[in-house]
Amino acid sequence: MEVKEGGQVPAYQVVIPQGVGNRDLEDLLTELAGKRVIYVGETHSRYGHHLLQLEVIRGLYERGVDLAIGMEFFQKPFQKWLDAWIAGEISEAEMLEKTQWYDRWRFDYRLYRPILRFAREHHIPVIALNIPRELTEQVSEKGIGGLDKEARAQLPAEIDRSDQAYRERLHKVFSRHQGKEESQFERFLDVQYTWDEGMAQSVADYLEKHPEKTMVVLAGSGHLAYGSGIPSRVARRIGGDYLIILPVTGDKDEPEMADYLVGVEQKKLPPRALMGVMIGSSAKG
Repeated sequence: MEVKEGGQVPAYQVVIPQGVGNRDLEDLLTELAGKRVIYVGETHSRYGHHLLQLEVIRGLYERGVDLAIGMEFFQKPFQKWLDAWIAGEISEAEMLEKTQWYDRWRFDYRLYRPILRFAREHHIPVIALNIPRELTEQVSEKGIGGLDKEARAQLPAEIDRSDQAYRERLHKVFSRHQGKEESQFERFLDVQYTWDEGMAQSVADYLEKHPEKTMVVLAGSGHLAYGSGIPSRVARRIGGDYLIILPVTGDKDEPEMADYLVGVEQKKLPPRALMGVMIGSSAKG
């Protein structure tokens, strides 16, 4: 089944690779259960994409897979607060405050809340994959080559720049940013490579310390598509036993982007409640 631009497919139907025939997510989960790393992409603001991620996690958990969840959305210095949240030692509000969610990620927490609550309920470790924002800001300003020794030591020693197709795709993304001069492209690349290598190192480090675990990595689809961002860099470190799932967007989806593309629910978050309504509801219990 080919996905055409602007097309929609039923939720949780596996539509690519072509030739597989009709499969749904339940069929696919058995195959996923045998992999070391499972990457599930997203467009950050799409609620249906996060529901797909949750269904993958839930399905693997129900099949007895010993899981950890790696998340792009948290930065490594705040890992102890994620551990405390999963352990039930702090509240959800405290976890968000301590990880500086609203300052560092800023997307509506309700998009991710079902995943994080499922993880807490079932004691599934949540791993902060991303490097500190302060470091990527330095890379954006100075480039990797301009970092001082202390800052450079926080990055992986090897930064792989060999994937020319990835470079070309990133250049198309860069070109859509109005006001960006071509001379800034190399810095743009440095930031992207810094994210990819940093998160890949986090995945590899955790799995080397916890060989019994299977990690579900949740990240923006741009970090996962074609295996170019995070997946190939994890494979370089610990081997390539992984699968990539991306949600169908209907926007020029290509078979080569992932091992599987999966349809998603066409759901949106309800509007945020007005503060007065929230206070009034709270006062009534």
